[in-house]
Amino acid sequence: MEQKELKKTIRTFAWASFLNDLGSDMIYPVWPLFVTSFLGANMAVLGLLDGLGEAIVSISQAVSGYLSDRMRKRKVFVWVGYLFAAVSRIGYAFTTAWPWLIPFRMLDRGGKIRGAPRDAMIADISENNERGRNFGYLRTMDNLGAVCGIVICILFINRLGYKNLFLLAAVPSAVGALMIFLKIKEAPGTREIYKGFSFKKLDRNFNLFLFLSALFA
Repeated sequence: MEQKELKKTIRTFAWASFLNDLGSDMIYPVWPLFVTSFLGANMAVLGLLDGLGEAIVSISQAVSGYLSDRMRKRKVFVWVGYLFAAVSRIGYAFTTAWPWLIPFRMLDRGGKIRGAPRDAMIADISENNERGRNFGYLRTMDNLGAVCGIVICILFINRLGYKNLFLLAAVPSAVGALMIFLKIKEAPGTREIYKGFSFKKLDRNFNLFLFLSALFA
């Protein structure tokens, strides 16, 4: 990939990440109050929703990374992940009872399918001496978007209310999804794909360690 095209691609990923984190952190500061005060759920429900969300994050990242390798298609996971985030926030805005949050929370956190394929795409197109800089730029835009999102939430929550704030938060992620869909060109996969492994090939003690780590985590 030419240097000019590479920089354009990295900027697109970075700005899409900025926009998504902007929308995400417009919701983050008021999420507990929305669930408990506005919808009337108790703290156990809040814990259930967030625990379920984190489980979905772990599963979606692992599955999307594996599937994108096997399919040799990464772009679709990225823009669909951002789209999931946008749709879930629209769902939050129109939710009137906490049980309806469950599918939208799963959709929101399932949007993390974008993470591993996006990072793989950046690693694939980056030269060895530029990989750290490109990922650093991406993380910087991540964090900047998060800060801006929190500031917007603080400034506008009293004026907009939950519904309008959540609808507004959907816009940046939708724009990010559109940017990835229209501007990112996926190069055909040329690297050899790892065929997988079997637990039977691992040391018995190591398998026991993995089991206990998963159990107590």
